[in-house]
Amino acid sequence: MADPRTPARSSTIGLRLALAFLGVALVAIALLAGLTAVFSAADVSSLAGRQRFQLGSAVAVAAGAAWDRTNSWAAADLAPVLDLAARTGADVQIRDAAGRPVASSPGFAGHPGTQLTEPVQVHGQRVGSAVVRFRGSGLGGAEQSLRSALLRAIAGAAGLAALLALVTGLALARRITRPVERIITVTRAMGGGDRAARVGPVAAAGELRELATAFDQMADTLDRQEQLRRDLVADVAHELRTPVAILQAGHEALLDGVVEATPDQLTSLRDEVLRLARMVDDLQTLAAADAATLQLSLRRCDLAEVTAAATDSLAGRFEAASLTVERQLAPAWVMADPRWLHQVVTNLLTNALKFTPAGGRVTVQSGTTVQSGTTVQSGTANPSRAAGSPATTRSPGTTGRSAVLRVSDTGTGIPADELPHIFERFWRGRQASQISGSGIGLAVAAELARAHGGQLTASSQPGRGTEMTLTLPAA
Repeated sequence: MADPRTPARSSTIGLRLALAFLGVALVAIALLAGLTAVFSAADVSSLAGRQRFQLGSAVAVAAGAAWDRTNSWAAADLAPVLDLAARTGADVQIRDAAGRPVASSPGFAGHPGTQLTEPVQVHGQRVGSAVVRFRGSGLGGAEQSLRSALLRAIAGAAGLAALLALVTGLALARRITRPVERIITVTRAMGGGDRAARVGPVAAAGELRELATAFDQMADTLDRQEQLRRDLVADVAHELRTPVAILQAGHEALLDGVVEATPDQLTSLRDEVLRLARMVDDLQTLAAADAATLQLSLRRCDLAEVTAAATDSLAGRFEAASLTVERQLAPAWVMADPRWLHQVVTNLLTNALKFTPAGGRVTVQSGTTVQSGTTVQSGTANPSRAAGSPATTRSPGTTGRSAVLRVSDTGTGIPADELPHIFERFWRGRQASQISGSGIGLAVAAELARAHGGQLTASSQPGRGTEMTLTLPAA
């Protein structure tokens, strides 16, 4: 069960991410707004300065024209000059060459604002000066209004950008934290015992999708390890029950004096002990094969060479059993763990050796083929398949090159009703009842074939022999 504190913690993570996004956005917005305000104010000031200079020049020109008509300030008509200044929201004072006031606007003395002095020249001769003072209305007021409007626009844009940054940050934070919340929930569910919990596909950034996929793969691996452990425990309990019961009954009979400790009785108990020892060895081999399916040291190797080495190692046993081994080995390169591939071939050859009578023949063939279409597989490559599963499975073939090893014999063959079970752990057919072994050889071989990305199939005709086919992806 997921921890009830998980949503609150995840919400806190999302809020922190959103606030982090908002903080970064606010810093960028503040910097941009500040720079915009500074440069805009400078541009407005520059524009206003040019307008003041042009107004001062116009007033000076108009005053010069008035002086030129009378050649004196006393008779000059300066009313148009004062009206020009008044219409622009400025006050003006005309002074003669000595600096004495000649004419002034009514509000000149009461508005000591921004002041601009321009010389009044007539035919290149300075005859006076024009002093222009700008009030809060007119050009000066327009400058202040423009500055205020620009600042309000910048502030509004900054506020809108901050709001959009907050909304976007919340959306992005939610998109990021949603798969994280899912992973946390599934992790806590698995920790609480729900082994079937999986993250599944998530709509998130590539790294988070990879994290979810890796988590599910890890969970699948843990499930497989747990299943292997359970299967092994069940197999051990099942297989050890009979010899332990025989040993217990035999020893109790000896202790109670029901039977005498004759050599035959002791030999029977010894045989059960040896059977237990062989069974422990077989279980160790099976456990090693299960572990190999989880971790293999793959490298490029030749299936024909591995098969030849395995056949050479069993040459003495084939000779002692009066069997002929025919080799038809062509190079077939695969990516495999040579040690475990050797184990697969050895198990197949040992199985053929056990069920082929003296004078028979075992044929070993290897090569590369192209597979396509639909393949028919007898049995299953999964030794833990439950009893009663279909004997023959059909699956879409993989178009491409494959390395194939066939081990065929001229033995007694396998009855049709037993063929679906030959890859099951500890399963022994009717013909195997008189042959030593625990029934895990083909199970180990099938498990290792599956671990290498291949499959092990079988076909047989009673009385005419059996053919085992190992198919692996070609390197």
